[in-house]
Amino acid sequence: MTSAPPNSIVTASTPTGASLADVFAAHVAQQPDAPLLLAPETGHRHVYAALERDVAALDTFLTARGVGAGGHVAFLLPNGLATTSIFLATMLCARVSVPLNLLSQAAQLAYVLAHSATRLVFVSREHEAVLHDAVARCAQHGAGPLPTVLTVDVDQPLAAQLTANGAAPDQPTPPGVPAARCTPRGSEAALLMYTSGTTGQPKGALLTHRNLLHAARTVAAWHSLTPSDRVLSSLPLYHINGQCIATLAPFVSGGSIVAPHRFSASAWWGWVDTWQPTWINVVPTIIAYLLNAATDGEASEPARPFIRFARSASAPLPPDQHRAFERRFGIGVIEAMGMTECASVVFCNPQDAGHRKYGTPGLPCGVDARVVAVDSGDVLPNGATGELQLRGDNVMAGYWNAPEKTAEALTSDGWLRTGDLGHRDGDGFYFVTGRIKELIIKGGENIAPREIDEALLAHPAVLEAAAVGIPDKNYGQDILAAVVLKPGASADEAALREHCIAQLGRYKTPAVFRFVDELPKGPSGKVQRLKLLDILDKSPG
Repeated sequence: MTSAPPNSIVTASTPTGASLADVFAAHVAQQPDAPLLLAPETGHRHVYAALERDVAALDTFLTARGVGAGGHVAFLLPNGLATTSIFLATMLCARVSVPLNLLSQAAQLAYVLAHSATRLVFVSREHEAVLHDAVARCAQHGAGPLPTVLTVDVDQPLAAQLTANGAAPDQPTPPGVPAARCTPRGSEAALLMYTSGTTGQPKGALLTHRNLLHAARTVAAWHSLTPSDRVLSSLPLYHINGQCIATLAPFVSGGSIVAPHRFSASAWWGWVDTWQPTWINVVPTIIAYLLNAATDGEASEPARPFIRFARSASAPLPPDQHRAFERRFGIGVIEAMGMTECASVVFCNPQDAGHRKYGTPGLPCGVDARVVAVDSGDVLPNGATGELQLRGDNVMAGYWNAPEKTAEALTSDGWLRTGDLGHRDGDGFYFVTGRIKELIIKGGENIAPREIDEALLAHPAVLEAAAVGIPDKNYGQDILAAVVLKPGASADEAALREHCIAQLGRYKTPAVFRFVDELPKGPSGKVQRLKLLDILDKSPG
């Protein structure tokens, strides 16, 4: 492999006062009829000028209801044409978008709605019941006025639906609310993203227009995105990857987005051939399922030269699956890593395949990065494992209404404490080995769960695996491995134990193996190890 390029391989300049609205205005003026949103289920094509109509209608609708600039607007919606419009239009008319996780229960939604002081919530008909339950519970958290709820069809254009609900241009403006269209500035809040922690209530990461614009421009520059580029992504719009990588990066580059309702292994390549994206945005779980769904009798898939690359992030990509996907589908995979608190831009492998490395999310992407000792905070040399810390224009302003948590996360000179363990090699590539809270400490030795995961994934019968520490009277902690087998495959505990001994040695081989139907994951597909323990404690066997 040739020597790696410097960490500053690509930089994106973001003026302090610039906002997403400035970029959008240029697109509407220069390419109003260019496609922006493409819906594979309906075939609908939404152009940039159509999104401008959505922005104007939403601004009118919110103003008439007293939700002025800076007001919080949430949505509980599956992917769809209206969902993407609501996400973008809310920010473009100077309100703050608050995406709600579709996997949340009413109690969790009630906390987020109350804590965020959300004024209006868009919901799909299928999620009305849980949302109305959540709104009714808001008073338990000391909420002020309850948010207004509006049901929408995710497959229909937003402007027409808002007009049907009273978004008329000549509607009277409430006293004290400006009649002119609200235009955001770079320093103003744009997105309030609640992160799902393993314990306690979720935290609301507050991202400004400058944060998002810097992140999106960095991704667009890193991948050389142009108006002719098109992405296929099924990641949900309540996750930072689906928002910043799959939506905002194409948006700022003037490209287009194919966004199905949800991932489907059986439909994926049909969408690819119909819409011919120039890149695909995936997570390791999608890669695993696409590999597993491929026909065993075929050595490779048909050539698709229009795809420049696949981008994988949100969870570590096992090197064996990385190589297998590239061999099987003939598409190079650029592994990357993001964080909600950094608008989903942290590390990324270079665009040049000759400079990429397997098993690493890559070089710092739009941020400064360092590794520090967990106990002292001293900066560590190459090869030493410690906490990864980040600083840059895409790092959040802080956690909403949580000054103590903000102070815990951000140092006085602007470094974000990620809670991730890792190291940097001599070429400047970073490697992530686990979370500080998830580290397994067996007999005083630190063991990264990912090392166990990757060993198990090398077994031909294993589809997914996750290791976690369990109490042990002799070692303090030992290792439990939860395993999902491939459909039709078989393997028992003895076979997996023998495999792990060969791969890892006896000391790092799990003491306990549990076979499960699925692993608990966040919306991006990242395994939530600490929740795994709760599930296993409650399950039989």
